[in-house]
Amino acid sequence: MKPKILAIDDEKSIRLLLSNFLDKNGYEVVCMEDGVKALEELESNLPDLIICDVQMPNMDGYTFVQKLRERTHTKNTPVVMLSGVEGSKERVKCYKLGAQDFLVKPFNPEELHEIIKKNLNPIHYNIKW
Repeated sequence: MKPKILAIDDEKSIRLLLSNFLDKNGYEVVCMEDGVKALEELESNLPDLIICDVQMPNMDGYTFVQKLRERTHTKNTPVVMLSGVEGSKERVKCYKLGAQDFLVKPFNPEELHEIIKKNLNPIHYNIKW
């Protein structure tokens, strides 16, 4: 069974990029355009990992992660945040809210893939070194 990833971004081009890249690398991908719709999706469809943009209309990534961590069934789901703003302040805020990782757009797809593998297979389970 393929690991399932929920990708949330208001930019259609980023959703298409993520969908194509992740699909080619063996993941099942569900794309959503904002945090409100994503929270509704999570009521019935729980992914193995979430990739979420920080700046979005309706509900930004900060609020999304905060609400995600308040829910019992999603509080431990790994989250990778994407942002067009490179800055320590934004990165730290994401970590404090419960995100595991943070990438700046435009991101290197190979780096994203390594971050996904790291979060889906924690290091103490990894047998490849």
